[in-house]
Amino acid sequence: MRVTDCRTLVLSYPRQSKLRKEHLVATKVVMVDDLDGHDGEDVAKRDFEVSGVTYTIDLGDENFKRLEELLETLAPYIERAVKVRPAGRARKSAGDTAPRLRGHSNSDVREWAVAEGIEVSERGKIADEVYEKFIAVHPDAKPEE
Repeated sequence: MRVTDCRTLVLSYPRQSKLRKEHLVATKVVMVDDLDGHDGEDVAKRDFEVSGVTYTIDLGDENFKRLEELLETLAPYIERAVKVRPAGRARKSAGDTAPRLRGHSNSDVREWAVAEGIEVSERGKIADEVYEKFIAVHPDAKPEE
């Protein structure tokens, strides 16, 4: 985990005006603690890192010290934990990649099934039983093994 400290001061320069003499204006940025809302000289933009992700927050010295203590307490747990990744789409096994039919399409199977009064969805997976019945009636559709 990495923690850095930085402070911000913005200087602004007004545009030159033909009616007024050009002059410099210094603008002081007042930093406000994002946790408790106090402003003061100790408030600064603080960067910290957790599990490779960098975050930034405006904190005073007291809240920054609490953050550092929290990160030190949390560090051993994060170091020993395993990252959970969201589940992806199911992959077909090698057995599912073989063609189910030879010389016929799934549309052919669906049309045949509807004509025979067999319930089949318009889209998606066709039940193995429907393929078996189609192949029994159309032996030329049986794939080579």
